[in-house]
Amino acid sequence: MTAKHTPPDGLVIVDKPSGFTSHDVVAKMRGIARTRRVGHAGTLDPMATGVLVLGVEKATKLLGHLALTEKEYLGTVRLGQTTITDDAEGEITASTDASKVRREDIDAGVAKLTGDIMQVPSKVSAIKIDGVRSYKRAREGEEFDIPARPVTVSSFAVHDVRDAVAEDGTPVLDLVVSVVCSSGTYIRALARDLGADLGVGGHLTALRRTRVGPYKLDAARTLDQLQQELTMLPLAEAADAAFPRWDVDDRRARLLVNGVRLEMPDAYAGAGAVAVFGPEGRFLALVEHQRGKAKSLAVFG
Repeated sequence: MTAKHTPPDGLVIVDKPSGFTSHDVVAKMRGIARTRRVGHAGTLDPMATGVLVLGVEKATKLLGHLALTEKEYLGTVRLGQTTITDDAEGEITASTDASKVRREDIDAGVAKLTGDIMQVPSKVSAIKIDGVRSYKRAREGEEFDIPARPVTVSSFAVHDVRDAVAEDGTPVLDLVVSVVCSSGTYIRALARDLGADLGVGGHLTALRRTRVGPYKLDAARTLDQLQQELTMLPLAEAADAAFPRWDVDDRRARLLVNGVRLEMPDAYAGAGAVAVFGPEGRFLALVEHQRGKAKSLAVFG
């Protein structure tokens, strides 16, 4: 009789290939890890590459909290053309000569899109409007508006401006940019809004996510590499890297795991999700400070 395969719990940091949806990557990982219990923290558009954080088994309970962390990107914005999707995947809807756009105007436009801003997500996105995905409404030719949402762009830098000629002969500018932003920020919407502000239109032609919270590209593995060797960050290490840490003694560890709401130090007030560790570094739970008590978010111990 063969022993039952028990997949380990942990996070897998994938370097997502272009052309794959986040769901495609999850489906691949289910085969590699030999379990159905796989999820992802925050989607990446099919065109985009880079860091996609997956959770396997118990680590899936971390994902909703990890999805809220800061993200970092490298990308290319093309000024001079707009597309229906705000990126290179969609058909071009307008072309304008962008060769006369000045660097100081680009920098001024970028400055307007930095900090706490209100952003209208792309219409071809996964946001739900009255329970229906925005991209589904767009595909069916429906006229609709997406309300602007608050997002934070901590950093939006232009590293290079390159003259180029689009396939239809339009002189365009390609900007190599980096962005650090809050969860829920659309980089293609930044490209669209920058182009609109400069009067020539814009869209995103390349995007690579280089960081999700504490997890960076240097820790990521391609699907081929993971097929050869499943590299996983153990649950305790993953939680310690991503959340503030609270160590408790054996007695409080037992109480916590049995559902008792422990008194929690005020130092954690407003910290969001906090990882609780018991003796010998055992990861017990994610909690948050609520009126002096630890409100349980997810129990692992």
